[in-house]
Amino acid sequence: MNKTAIEGFFATLKAANPSPQTELEYASVFELLAAVLLSAQATDVGVNKATRRLFPAANTPAKILALGEDGLADYLKTIGLYRTKAKNLYKTCQIILEQHGGRVPRSREALEALPGVGRKTANVVLNVAFGEPTMAVDTHIFRVGNRTGLAPGKNVLEVEQALLRRVPPAYLVDAHHWLILHGRYICQARRPLCERCQVRDFCDNPAPTMAGNAS
Repeated sequence: MNKTAIEGFFATLKAANPSPQTELEYASVFELLAAVLLSAQATDVGVNKATRRLFPAANTPAKILALGEDGLADYLKTIGLYRTKAKNLYKTCQIILEQHGGRVPRSREALEALPGVGRKTANVVLNVAFGEPTMAVDTHIFRVGNRTGLAPGKNVLEVEQALLRRVPPAYLVDAHHWLILHGRYICQARRPLCERCQVRDFCDNPAPTMAGNAS
């Protein structure tokens, strides 16, 4: 995908969805961090189901610590790996209180030092909460980056770095939302819905159209 195609790709996505948002539900930076931490190997729908129960009862580090680790785990039973996630979130709350005055840290280094918070989670928090032009590469973005030719890479870091180089600055802050949504609903893993794709004209590997199949 060349520069002209990349510009058209993102201009089209922006026109269709000018202000893309994460599908995780949250009302504070801490709630966002907790939700993203819980979303590893889980769907946003599943995480939202759990946090709709958890956050009304405990939506700050202090309140989660007051639940106790077992009490926290009870709220997360509908999420895969819930015991490990409860342990990580509980320890994260301890660190936020002890080392950061109860506030979610704003640096990548400090975020990645929190249990259960890797580079992808840190990128989501930095982007969504603090408006930084980061690229949180999940399975959807990795697939879209490679399949379309937008940002080919052998691993998530290569795709992330390629996206940061290739996405025009005007689109960079919102780009990861557009790409996640595109991968989740259109450029799907099992069968991309190219017949519904608004950006197929810019893609390096669009599936044949129905007319093309007929010929």
